[in-house]
Amino acid sequence: QVQLVESGGGPVQAGGSLRLSCAASGRTLSRYVMGWFRQAPGKEREFVAAINWSGSVTSYADSAKGRFTVSIDNVKNTMYLQMNSLKPEDTAIYYCAVDVNPSTAIYDYWGQGTQVTVSS
Repeated sequence: QVQLVESGGGPVQAGGSLRLSCAASGRTLSRYVMGWFRQAPGKEREFVAAINWSGSVTSYADSAKGRFTVSIDNVKNTMYLQMNSLKPEDTAIYYCAVDVNPSTAIYDYWGQGTQVTVSS
């Protein structure tokens, strides 16, 4: 089992920044992918960004490119999402997840989410 705990969400004005954290604990992981997803009210959950275990490979949704940066600290077992130039449409619950077997491309464990609210 893997436990994921997100933090760092909160209210922010448009144009501002937030840094989300996702702390992982539980079983020891070797090769894995961690991702950020978000779900706005009345909308489906969507992919935001992902990073592999070494930090050498990242991917972003078009909405996140140029504004968000995903990173990972393997010593602290923590993934981060630096969000800059935030827009009201970024308002959502942000979830982190881990794919413990990247060949399946299925995220196995999820955090409880952290709310991000961007006001105009």
